[in-house]
Amino acid sequence: MPKRLAILCCSLLLSSCDSSNPDQPAGSFAQHLALQGIGFQINSSNQGSLNQLHIVPSGLSVANTAIQREIDGSVSGAEVADLNADGAPELYVFVTSAGSGSSGSLVAFAANQKKSLSEIYLPPLTDNPPLMQGYMGHDQLSIGDGVLVRRFPLYRPDDVNAAPSGGSREIHYQLLPGEAGWQLKVVHSVDSPDK
Repeated sequence: MPKRLAILCCSLLLSSCDSSNPDQPAGSFAQHLALQGIGFQINSSNQGSLNQLHIVPSGLSVANTAIQREIDGSVSGAEVADLNADGAPELYVFVTSAGSGSSGSLVAFAANQKKSLSEIYLPPLTDNPPLMQGYMGHDQLSIGDGVLVRRFPLYRPDDVNAAPSGGSREIHYQLLPGEAGWQLKVVHSVDSPDK
């Protein structure tokens, strides 16, 4: 009897760990993240070039209203962090566009004093021409040591999209209060040559 019980427990454990959900389309994105008592359920079908991003917050003291946003591309990842060290988390959802350029974009929200969410603005690279030099997409966003990090290959004038030869650029953004909410501002950038 104990052997049967052990086999039953193992099979139940394996079935609960199975990540394949028959109700979830292949390639879709679904993740739950939490920090400092605030949770976020993130879902996107990731089917085609335009998708619906759904974010359901929990634990906020005033408003836990679900957010729905059309995104140009697919969700490639998400992270929760407290970049401004104010004791309330932010959610960062990374989006990669369809097509050969595969440019990166961001959907992000700050949990203001753990009460409600407000959007975080990431200025487009076009606002900073020196940082645009050599850019042709293929950028990746991630959370680093207290900053948002954007990395992308650099292209020389004769490079084709599939073969950049100019090295890479890494840009660090700090989360700061803006005029109408939170804004990510460039604090550092460095170019690295090809290895």
